[in-house]
Amino acid sequence: MMKVRITKRSAAEIPVPIVTEYIKLESLLKLCNAAGSGGMAKNMIQNEDVKVNGEVCTMRGKKLRPGDKVEFMGTTYLVTADEPL
Repeated sequence: MMKVRITKRSAAEIPVPIVTEYIKLESLLKLCNAAGSGGMAKNMIQNEDVKVNGEVCTMRGKKLRPGDKVEFMGTTYLVTADEPL
């Protein structure tokens, strides 16, 4: 009989490229379609449903820079630097 080891892998990080120095948390949630509107993003943040770099964040205007990770509903978004056009 063959034995198979199954390991659960965490979901892959979804890269979110930005061309500016930073992006505000509320804007990032709209950009990656995690929130349909600014009001929805505001509510998600105020309800403590969003983590930034592993910690709950309730600041809508939190500045995110390349390398920061945002977690929402089991999905992780990684802010990355993109070359300006």
